[in-house]
Amino acid sequence: MEVDNLDDNQGWGNILKLILPYFFIVGIFQLIGYYFAELDINNYKDIRKTPTQAFIVALSTLIGNFIVIWLFMKFVDKKPFSSLGFERGDIWRDVLKGFVFGFIIMLIGFTILIITKQIEFININLDLFSFFLSFALYIFVAISEEILLRGYVLKNLMFSFHNYIALIISSVIFSLIHAGNPHINFFSLFELFIAGILLGLPYILTKKLWFSIALHFSWNFFQGTIFGFNVSGQEHYSIIETKFRNATIWNGGDFGFEGSIISIFLQISAIILIFLLFKNRSFNQKNII
Repeated sequence: MEVDNLDDNQGWGNILKLILPYFFIVGIFQLIGYYFAELDINNYKDIRKTPTQAFIVALSTLIGNFIVIWLFMKFVDKKPFSSLGFERGDIWRDVLKGFVFGFIIMLIGFTILIITKQIEFININLDLFSFFLSFALYIFVAISEEILLRGYVLKNLMFSFHNYIALIISSVIFSLIHAGNPHINFFSLFELFIAGILLGLPYILTKKLWFSIALHFSWNFFQGTIFGFNVSGQEHYSIIETKFRNATIWNGGDFGFEGSIISIFLQISAIILIFLLFKNRSFNQKNII
């Protein structure tokens, strides 16, 4: 296994170098996406995007992410793009595990909220075109955020800090990049911090992104497209339509399931299971090095 040789300052220094180019390049691509989606960038918080519009914006964001991260890996980090966490080995096993984890978490959360009458079933709205657009949308979102937050940011922070300190810092960043989302509050920001721990821990233990991408996708897809919650405060197409009588800390209100205390409990449980699931692989990798 290749051992990275970076001094302590270079890791977080690379992240600081990334900030302005990232917002500039990705911002340009998002403006392009909003233009082709015929959306008003000045009212982004108040707009409910159609599945087609959300697809276009997510795709443009993904392209911008790929370009800026590829440029930095080539000219700043001077390492192959695959070293972000796309090495081969256990790909489909990790993808399947991540997908199942996300599904189970959302199924349990949805079931609890239905049984306790925190949410109520309204209707089934099956639209295959919207379904496939939403499927692709959440793939784009998962890949975009994972190559940035775990593949680049967390990876570089691990050169400068202890792995778990790096995990905490990257999770704070993950939470804060959602600070402009609709219906955000301090509780949902904390929940997103826990989500950052959940998504970053597998990367620390495996140095690969496959599980995290699959879990991120599955979490968003089942939360939004299948079970009808808003996703991080944003409303999208969903097959199951639900409603809540009153916004509470139990149902998450307009922010969605991610704003609920049940979500935090389930995520902490998943973090423990993931640590137990991957700790032996982490130990074996250290022995190989």
